[in-house]
Amino acid sequence: LRYKDAYQALIMASLIERETPMQSERPKIAGVLLLRLRKGMRLQVDPTVKYAMNKPYSYRLKRSNLTYPSAYNTYLHYGLPPTPIALPSFSSIHAALHPDRDKVLYYVANGDGSHTFSSTFKQHKVAVQQYRRVQKKLMQQKKKTRETSAKE
Repeated sequence: LRYKDAYQALIMASLIERETPMQSERPKIAGVLLLRLRKGMRLQVDPTVKYAMNKPYSYRLKRSNLTYPSAYNTYLHYGLPPTPIALPSFSSIHAALHPDRDKVLYYVANGDGSHTFSSTFKQHKVAVQQYRRVQKKLMQQKKKTRETSAKE
């Protein structure tokens, strides 16, 4: 593992904790983040931006938020943030110490707490497009529901 000390493992566990509520995905998320660190890539973890902005984790990030100036913003800075962003559960700590060894570099939320994992950027772009289509459809359904409720 690429941690200098136990504190870095704790920071990683906090990222994993906020990235997914699904215990089954935590080792896979850990594997992705550690592989990104090993390759010198930015981690690009959305919850670090929300933490930096002091927004709730339910806050829906906008593209413009990804440039929010903070040492916690893993879209701007390489490596781990300076401190944990949450109190990690045992399963997140375990995942940080026992990550999957797959060669997966990307993941995108599915909107239900789960993620789609991809080994290539091309696969990742397809998964992102699929996520956006689903989100657009959900927004249209919510709009129709509001319009129907307003008419009644």
